[in-house]
Amino acid sequence: MAVSTSHTITIRNNISEKEGIQYVLSNYKEMFNPDAKIRKELLKRFNIDQRFSKAFDLIQIPGSDNAIEEINIDEIEVINFIELKTTKKKLLNNPSKFFFGATQNEFDLADQLGNKYKFCFVSLHEESKSACFLSKEEVFSIIQNKRIQFQINLK
Repeated sequence: MAVSTSHTITIRNNISEKEGIQYVLSNYKEMFNPDAKIRKELLKRFNIDQRFSKAFDLIQIPGSDNAIEEINIDEIEVINFIELKTTKKKLLNNPSKFFFGATQNEFDLADQLGNKYKFCFVSLHEESKSACFLSKEEVFSIIQNKRIQFQINLK
């Protein structure tokens, strides 16, 4: 029964994340959703280890417009890596009361990139649709509770 419940939650979370990505792309014109090829090129271009390829969801290229079809990685001088955290909970003061999970890779990449890495907290509730962008330091300054959970695969 736990496997079925876990699978249902994962599917629901993936749907919410896709909705969150669409919300951000629709409301913030400097945002892009990089495909696997662009991710690989970005990591190489900015000397970031490939293990971080899933530690961000979107990229922000200041001064650009996400309506353009292609991104020329070699011409990008300023870029921000964005990790989305999405909820359907009503949050009138986003990100206050936001509950989310994060990986060590996300925090490690945030440490490596400093202010060029942002967590984006998205509320999709009809009465509180919003996005809030915070650096790791800003997130840590407002944490109410934090716990460590290990995710383990056995052979």
